[in-house]
Amino acid sequence: MRIARFAGVLLMTLAAATAARADFGTVEIAPAGAALTFARAGAGDGARLILVSAYADGKVSGIDVTAAAGSDDPITAYGTHGYDGLAALTGTPIEVALADLTLPARLGASHVAAGTNFPEHGKEATVTDGPFLFPKEVAPTAFNAPVPAGAALLDYEVELCFVALETFALDAAPAHMGLVLCNDVTDRAALMRHIDPDDVTSGKGFTTGKSAPGFLPVGNLFVIPRDLRGFAAAIELRLWRNGELKQSAVQSEAIWDFDELLRQTRARAATEWEYDGRMVGLPVTAGALPERAMILAGTPDGTVFKGVNRSAMALGAWDWIAGGWDRKLSAHVVERHIAQEEAAGHYLQPGERVRISVRFLGEIDSTIVE
Repeated sequence: MRIARFAGVLLMTLAAATAARADFGTVEIAPAGAALTFARAGAGDGARLILVSAYADGKVSGIDVTAAAGSDDPITAYGTHGYDGLAALTGTPIEVALADLTLPARLGASHVAAGTNFPEHGKEATVTDGPFLFPKEVAPTAFNAPVPAGAALLDYEVELCFVALETFALDAAPAHMGLVLCNDVTDRAALMRHIDPDDVTSGKGFTTGKSAPGFLPVGNLFVIPRDLRGFAAAIELRLWRNGELKQSAVQSEAIWDFDELLRQTRARAATEWEYDGRMVGLPVTAGALPERAMILAGTPDGTVFKGVNRSAMALGAWDWIAGGWDRKLSAHVVERHIAQEEAAGHYLQPGERVRISVRFLGEIDSTIVE
């Protein structure tokens, strides 16, 4: 009996360990009836758009859309041919190595981002009154582009991103959107130095902490589901740091779904945030989200940041009591926390590797550099 019980526990442990691993370089592609999946390779006049049917052993294969339909961008192709026209497309087979893939679509540089949209992440970040929105002002980079560490407390955040296939009014939700993976890279030091500690969900400081160049690597596939809402809700987000699974959650666990994200974006269309010496808002014009803008739908728990530790609170309070009245108490606490974290080396360091692999949505493979 004990042997059988031990064997059962061992099998469950092995199964859990297997589930936590990713076979990088191989991703299941959604059935053609459920979604259109695209990848792009090359640049300039040599750029090719691929309607992907397989992603295995470090290669993607499918139909050469550029040869068949004259487009090298999935959003342009969708605007010309529509969903059904692309679904019926036939053409020359093509196979491309993953290393040759580029950004899966031409994307904008101003985006809507959601903070603490997953309950467990809100708990670990000690933010209890989210979710909330803020602008992310940075151009996306390719799935294998290096991420600069600089002097940041560099953190990762796997997210599902909705991409506008055309400009649309926020009070008339579209039937179709593009989907891509995003890593909402964050400098926790810059963020903490600029937030409003009395009103974190105002979003103040988040644009500053999340908009440095290279802070938005996106996945190598661009997916247009037939049933947007059902497809998106079932996506399981997963992120590994140096081979160790750190984040894992199903998108349906998010507090705000796609339609609520649109409603919240509309409600905050007139709000502005200070960033880089100027005021910026969400990318909304006349109540509409522009084509190619993204909505970053929030990250699960498992980030490096776990709130401010008690030691930093105590030391920061002492700094203030000891004569540091020229700054707020919260500023002293933040600086103590940053100093402790820099010394401990908990955050991403040059040479580390962050990998994201998600069924139907492809991969992101980021190496951290100086």
